[in-house]
Amino acid sequence: MKPEDWIAEFAAAIGVEAPDSATVDELLKLAAVAAHASERRAAPIACYLAGLSGRSPAELKDLADDVAPAD
Repeated sequence: MKPEDWIAEFAAAIGVEAPDSATVDELLKLAAVAAHASERRAAPIACYLAGLSGRSPAELKDLADDVAPAD
């Protein structure tokens, strides 16, 4: 099953609208920052927190960049 199909079916199953491709891209960028700044398991938790916050994934990616340790 393609990821887009799974996301659409899961969104329907939980009664929410599936994200558009731009939102998916921003969430993946946020997840990447979280995973590289800490470890992989931080990525899904960061996306969960993003959903709770009600803020845009792009804004939260910028905040995640601020939280990430400097190289």
